[in-house]
Amino acid sequence: MANVMQEGAEAIMEIAEREALRLGKGLSIAVVDSGGFIVSIRRFDGARPMTPMIALSKAYTSAVMQRPSAMLKPWSNSDPAFFSQVSTMGHFPIVATGGGVTLKRDGEFIGGVGVSGGTPQEDEQLAQAILTELGYDTDFAEWAGAKKPAAGTD
Repeated sequence: MANVMQEGAEAIMEIAEREALRLGKGLSIAVVDSGGFIVSIRRFDGARPMTPMIALSKAYTSAVMQRPSAMLKPWSNSDPAFFSQVSTMGHFPIVATGGGVTLKRDGEFIGGVGVSGGTPQEDEQLAQAILTELGYDTDFAEWAGAKKPAAGTD
């Protein structure tokens, strides 16, 4: 199994730093390999103290769940008791929020990236920009654990 390596993490960090400066935001970025192990993590100037750990949780989620962290929201909403148990089972929390993207190339999962410190939309946009600029795959199957709401309940 291939993994994102330091060279790939450095390319991600360059884009992240450029975009953080463009936004004028203090952000933190984390890159993990396919097993959720840290490859690189940075807290850029002005980032709040908790943002590195939040970024790491988003990256970890996206790597070990093999889909962007935002895709877990329907599962989290449809089965909150089970999700709350699963969310504490790994080395880092599993989170169902934007800003975490899965690194997948040619159909192979190689890691995850997490962004924290901006608005939820800014975190997600920056994470997506990384995938687009570096040519990572962006197609992922919907989460199988998400239950569809009963008719008339949404």
